[in-house]
Amino acid sequence: MVRVNPFAVEQWMDKYEHTPGVLNISETCAASISINDLMRMSTDADTKTPFDPDDKMTYGAIRGSQQLREHIASLCSSETGEKLSSDNVLITQGAIQANFLALYTLIGPGDHVISVYPTYQQLYSVPSSLGAETSLWKLREEHGFVPDLTELEGLVKDNTKMIIVNNPNNPTGAPIPGKIMKGIADFAKQRDIILLSDEVYRPLWHSLSAGTEPPPPATALGHKRTVVTGSMSKAFALAGIRLGWVVSPDSSIIEAIAAARDYTTISVSKLDDRVAAYALSPEVQPSLLRRNMELAAHNFKMVKAFVEKYSSVCSWVEPQAGTTAFIQFRTKGKPVVDTEFCLDLLEKTKVFVVPGSHCFGGGEDFEGYVRMGYVSETDVLEEALKRLGQYIESNLL
Repeated sequence: MVRVNPFAVEQWMDKYEHTPGVLNISETCAASISINDLMRMSTDADTKTPFDPDDKMTYGAIRGSQQLREHIASLCSSETGEKLSSDNVLITQGAIQANFLALYTLIGPGDHVISVYPTYQQLYSVPSSLGAETSLWKLREEHGFVPDLTELEGLVKDNTKMIIVNNPNNPTGAPIPGKIMKGIADFAKQRDIILLSDEVYRPLWHSLSAGTEPPPPATALGHKRTVVTGSMSKAFALAGIRLGWVVSPDSSIIEAIAAARDYTTISVSKLDDRVAAYALSPEVQPSLLRRNMELAAHNFKMVKAFVEKYSSVCSWVEPQAGTTAFIQFRTKGKPVVDTEFCLDLLEKTKVFVVPGSHCFGGGEDFEGYVRMGYVSETDVLEEALKRLGQYIESNLL
């Protein structure tokens, strides 16, 4: 029997996010939009609705519609190198299924996996549940939560099958620079190791340092045995359509994952496919991303001002991308007990956040850290930060 570790962050969210009157700043998606919002973003006045009400609700295209897969292939292609095609793309029910299927298909007993840490727990817990040995590639605050390439040599083994990264990172909001990503890809290529890059928060590069280029998709780094996963949930503000993808330049990887997918999914919802294809179309995607980038950049500045105001009790590595911040809270010079802090904050203020050590670590890892999702509606974030500030003044100062 497969032994599955409790998925801490998902169980925490499920248990508390529907508390009456909650101000939810734990959510990791850019503030959601409606179909009408999406239609108003189109630059083509003659663009039809995402779907035809007269269209028959068949299973639709098994691997995803040609149009949708072409849009995603474009997202994951190099601007100057070889372009991916729809054959390099497989549509899934969210990135969570994309990750699961990739790991379920490619990893098994006797394999060794290297995963960045902290990250979304699925990326290291699923390989362990499948019988693989997992080594954690620890991201350090003093390095800006960016992987240290010099540590890879000490982690790799003869049976290393896969290196797993998350770019931009959840929970820290740190992007892996293009030079580092290229180094990881070259390291994996030289040893014939699969590189899995969860890029669900790409391309929200909203606060990169001046002169810093956004890192390319991992599929554009010259290593054929690369897998990229993504979805419409985070950067594209459409979590409700539950649509994700697996992309790889290696057709044998796509075919293997497609064979495993047959046991879990005949096809994604035809409606979801149509909405995603519409959102990623040239007529809509630029407006959608501009809206989400502006929201992320604006809200980030609010959180930055908050951290600076209360710098005596909280600190962070400034997130430059994605939707999440990893903030450490202290009292009397010591990290708070983050689980107790989050529960007390929820009870007294209705502000809901996620404890770092419980949901992204273990033991003393990330003690006192809290993950905040700040690309929510601005008025929600504003009120939540106000109440959080009042809580700090009453309990931590």
